[in-house]
Amino acid sequence: MTELDYSKLGLKVGLEIHQQLNTSHKLFCNCDTSLNETFHASLERYLRPSFSELGEVDIAALFEWQKGKKYVYKLPKNSCLVECDEEPPHLINEEALGIVTAIALSLHSTLVDEVYVMRKTVIDGSNTSGFQRTAIIALGGYIEVDGNKIGIQTIALEEDASRKISDNKDEIVYNLDRLGVPLIEISTAPDIHTPEQAEKVAFAIGQLLRMTGKVKRGIGTIRQDLNVSIQGGVKTEIKGVQRLELVPEIIRNEARRQYELLKIKEELTQRRGVTKELILENYKPTDLTSIFASTNSRLVKKELEKGALVYGVKIPKFRGIFGWELMKNRRFGTEVADYVRVLSGLGGLFHSDELPNYGISKEEVDKVKKALNVSEEDAFVLVVGDKARLQLALDTIRDRILHALEGIPKETRAALEDGTTKFMRPQPGSARMYPETDIPPRKIDSKIIELAKNFMPEKPEIKLKKFMDLGLSKELATAMLNSTKIDLFEELVNKYSPKVSPSVIASVLEVNLKYVKSKGGDISIITDDVLEYMIKLLYEDKISKDSIPEILLEYSLTKEDINKLVEKYSKISDEQLEKIVDQVIQENIRIIEEKGDKAFNVIMGKVMSKVRGKVEGKKVAEIISKRMKNYPRS
Repeated sequence: MTELDYSKLGLKVGLEIHQQLNTSHKLFCNCDTSLNETFHASLERYLRPSFSELGEVDIAALFEWQKGKKYVYKLPKNSCLVECDEEPPHLINEEALGIVTAIALSLHSTLVDEVYVMRKTVIDGSNTSGFQRTAIIALGGYIEVDGNKIGIQTIALEEDASRKISDNKDEIVYNLDRLGVPLIEISTAPDIHTPEQAEKVAFAIGQLLRMTGKVKRGIGTIRQDLNVSIQGGVKTEIKGVQRLELVPEIIRNEARRQYELLKIKEELTQRRGVTKELILENYKPTDLTSIFASTNSRLVKKELEKGALVYGVKIPKFRGIFGWELMKNRRFGTEVADYVRVLSGLGGLFHSDELPNYGISKEEVDKVKKALNVSEEDAFVLVVGDKARLQLALDTIRDRILHALEGIPKETRAALEDGTTKFMRPQPGSARMYPETDIPPRKIDSKIIELAKNFMPEKPEIKLKKFMDLGLSKELATAMLNSTKIDLFEELVNKYSPKVSPSVIASVLEVNLKYVKSKGGDISIITDDVLEYMIKLLYEDKISKDSIPEILLEYSLTKEDINKLVEKYSKISDEQLEKIVDQVIQENIRIIEEKGDKAFNVIMGKVMSKVRGKVEGKKVAEIISKRMKNYPRS
């Protein structure tokens, strides 16, 4: 697919950046904010939606309730009755409030006079109470990226959700360790107009957060939610983008999806004359189980053996629509199947644009067409399952097909690792918010402002000078300033410098990781803990700095136990090195006699092949030079 012209398309993107804060305790209790998988108890809940003060029920809450799932909560040691929703929340964490205030001031935002905590209805089980506590701290402001001011709409402080352990059709199991961890949410205006600009803005905001030194690191501690729309469409929410580099790809795919959905609408309504009435008068689900009594389709046969039924329905003038590609590897039929999976619990559907396939024969397809009275311009859909779920699936298919005549549905989608997205749930409405009555308001007074001053991020030019004063070259200092590892760098310098120089630490975080990536290594598994472990071993003289890129590369390629790799590259003593040098010189004495000093490179290469990663090259060169002076030249 060719790249779209985003200016003509009217692309608008807004970001919601969610980042965990590294505070001493949670937002509304005194439990610490570490992850913990040692459990001492569990509890079970069923959650249901309730009417808002205006007599409305939030559509997203209703959607989650209809799944009928039980929620099981594992209680680790860093959880208490507040997380269990058995004790009222404590006063808001002032450290967290000070950090968010500092960030708001850095973004030129206007602080609210008084902080009011609200309850946001969430009944997917991620909160034991059925709601998430959130508070607006500041409004307005901007961040400047490449000379463009990107507006900030709101800055909020909220509690993070429970951590999901497992999920099946009947229940979801959560760990309460993460519930209540302070979380900042920064929402930008829809001032972003290209996928690449979105990535830059997300990075700039993330870097500002990291430069406070008060945010958590690692997978799951920061995520980007995207709000994407094009001209003629609606705002689509995309949740849970974990990796920054995925942002532009997801936006490209979402813009393409919306563009293609509008083209489908045009095709159906303007060229084919499809109407809502035409769809409904032909929408007559029919039991086709007998056609597949002797099918060779493993998928269908497996379900029929469980007592399932096969139902089919004709969709008039829809030929080719289900196979219409919306983005890579995802078609309109995939969209409809996603709705079926989420809303009915069935595995998906079959449609005529992809059949015969999956073991369904041409003969069976012809029988289906005859039974449903399908003409050349029509399409059909097949679903397999028990009768109760079939009815729900068929209603879902009908509603999604009817929405194709309107264009783009208003929905929340989940980000996938390949840069595509899938249907997650309907978008929540305004009925989900109401006041938190257990927590008194908190004024942003001089005490909070003074606290915030401790967390204000330094200006980039000041930070750059500080890095250069530590001994980093301007090039390395600039790379570190623009690195997502900036806060890790400063932490490691504080812990291990001056014995391990800041330049070496920066090189490990920037240069070595780039080397590993260039060699095809999977740097996603090289966590901050692994990187700190390397620096710690260097500090303890257990490895040489030259061994680190080789250890990291081998670890990223083989995923072998890091401790075994360290043993393989463990540092050798000067005495051991001297023996190896002497041995290599003895084996190559003739070359030394013939070439004299020019033999140095030969000897160096042979020694390094034996000790690479176990000792620094500089030391090897010194010992070789010293030893070679004792041997005659021709």
